[in-house]
Amino acid sequence: MSKSPLTIHGMTFKPGTKTTVELPVSRLYTHTPITMPVHVVRGKKSGPRLFVSAAIHGDEINGVEIIRRLLNLSTLKRLRGTIIAVPVVNVHGLINHSRYLPDRRDLNRSFPGSEKGSLAARLANLFMQQIVSQSTHGIDLHTGAINRSNLPQIRANLDDEETHRLASAFDVPVIISSNLRDGSLRESAAAYGIPMLLYEAGEALRFDEISIRAGVKGIINVMRALDMLPPSRSKRKKHIEPVVARSSFWIRAPDSGIIRTMVPLGARVKADTLLGVVADPFGERETQITTSYSGIVIGRTNLPLVNEGDALFHIARFEHVKEAETKVGDFQDEHSPEELPSPHPESPII
Repeated sequence: MSKSPLTIHGMTFKPGTKTTVELPVSRLYTHTPITMPVHVVRGKKSGPRLFVSAAIHGDEINGVEIIRRLLNLSTLKRLRGTIIAVPVVNVHGLINHSRYLPDRRDLNRSFPGSEKGSLAARLANLFMQQIVSQSTHGIDLHTGAINRSNLPQIRANLDDEETHRLASAFDVPVIISSNLRDGSLRESAAAYGIPMLLYEAGEALRFDEISIRAGVKGIINVMRALDMLPPSRSKRKKHIEPVVARSSFWIRAPDSGIIRTMVPLGARVKADTLLGVVADPFGERETQITTSYSGIVIGRTNLPLVNEGDALFHIARFEHVKEAETKVGDFQDEHSPEELPSPHPESPII
């Protein structure tokens, strides 16, 4: 909980206010300024400061929609503490439909950055100084890469007790116990002592309704776990503890060709399960793809054209695979829309 003044880019935010501030990032060749939009929602009562960020990889846009829906929820009228929402961190990448910055650097390998380094380093430094340093907790929203989908999952350092508690509260079917990567936002947030979750769901450059609904609901669940919002008064099924994967592995294409996939995201697979078949365009030469271990498919390519060595299926291993399968099924039933989503910003997602 933080009662100290909140100041971003020289602007101080008072309790009970909603304000948008534009953080200067850089200029284009045309001298057109590029800014990072930050929306600050402060409750009337003090409480945690939660940053929610998206599009650190500029082509991962599910999180942009998740934050838009989050900020339009009427339940935020009862907020304790502060939300610092940054829907587009990598503005350059979003403009260019690209994961990277113009210098081809990965922003999520450039933290904590530096004031006089590369464009990526400067942007990372700006985010750390203006956003992360002002927060007590964080949630970063991601998707799979281009032509690759991820099952909704949380990646977190489960050795930290508070992080583990919030990861469970988010309520997705799978939690990946993930080590901190050098240069990542999670690593730099941990250095500040800030518990942080990374939400992975869907595919780059695509909206996925289940992933978006689950993301909004998950953030609200975390806020309730932090006492930033009162408990839900709606009746819901008993919370089922998510299953934790302590390891995962990618199965790669043994040959180049056209793949026919046999298993969907979330599928339970056993050793020697046929995952797909890679063939030449005439079907004269075919190679079957199987797995050596049991687990759940948490990531999968969507592109039928593959080169030898391409990542095809991401499989997480669990102590109790059937339990994981049940959790995935319950999750998909809960979040699958029965009809097309309403255009109203407060669609029934919670």
